Amino acid sequence: MLRDADGRSIDYLRLSLTKNCSMRCTYCRPETSKNQPEEGRLTPHEIAQLVGHLCAAHGVSKVRLTGGEPTARRDLVEIISRLAALGSLKDLALTTNGLTLLNQARAYAQAGLQRVNISLDTLDPARFAALTGVDGLLRVRAGMQEAQRVGLTPIRLNTVVVGGQNEMDLPGLLAFAAEQGVEIRFIELMPMGALAGRWAEHYVPERTMRRILEPGIAGWTALPHQHESARRYRVRLVSGRQVTVGFITAMSCNFCDSCNRIRIGSDGTLYPCLMDQPAGELLPALRPVFNGALLDRIMAAGLARKAPAHTTTGFVAMTHIGG
Repeated sequence: MLRDADGRSIDYLRLSLTKNCSMRCTYCRPETSKNQPEEGRLTPHEIAQLVGHLCAAHGVSKVRLTGGEPTARRDLVEIISRLAALGSLKDLALTTNGLTLLNQARAYAQAGLQRVNISLDTLDPARFAALTGVDGLLRVRAGMQEAQRVGLTPIRLNTVVVGGQNEMDLPGLLAFAAEQGVEIRFIELMPMGALAGRWAEHYVPERTMRRILEPGIAGWTALPHQHESARRYRVRLVSGRQVTVGFITAMSCNFCDSCNRIRIGSDGTLYPCLMDQPAGELLPALRPVFNGALLDRIMAAGLARKAPAHTTTGFVAMTHIGG
């Protein structure tokens, strides 16, 4: 089992497959950034070797594929298939903006993907276009429904709450999640990426989110919490419907003491924490041939640098490391 300097067990890998994305969300991606060729990114074979070693030698059992936008990779089905074939993952999931799910969800499910998280920050078409730079709300909704049809469940919706941009949409999103039978998670804005310099202007803490939601809620029941990043509740709406809602509160009430994850970038960069600087380059252990002993040494050195709690300002754009 991988352990960091504070003795926390690491069994969850968030693996970024690309820095590129088909959206330009206001809180995530700088306006001037452009998609670029990524010749140095890990190949499907290297990804399978890396994850296979972490599973067999260190007990990693959960992998989430992130980006950028992971569906931007044309070899995504091959990557999923190789990881599913390892046979040692209890959970193989994908975080996506949902734009291509209508056409690709079945292929992902057949390759062995188990479930998806879909980013959805508003149900208002104009605000969606303003937030993401894409007129794609209907495609995302259709993609979510297709993911449900092919069994990529349980589906979770991820909503980053940005003050002045979408906090007014929270009640509608909660009702939509209840109608669709999916979980929704409201995420506090973190001081990194495109809005880092203006974070205080747009930060909405959990207590404010709950106040916005409260008029439509008849009751809250807290659910058990272990290593999840979200504190989750089963909520009864005044309409009579029920829905599971989570709050990811990295800023108002962090969950660092129970963190069980590491992040690896598409180029093999190791990030012990979403908000921290890189702590190692894995590529020398993967090319030209796989070297498990060297990989272990790099991982151990990187995890030794994992701080007890995240810093107050992120060092990289979200598109480089995933959420």
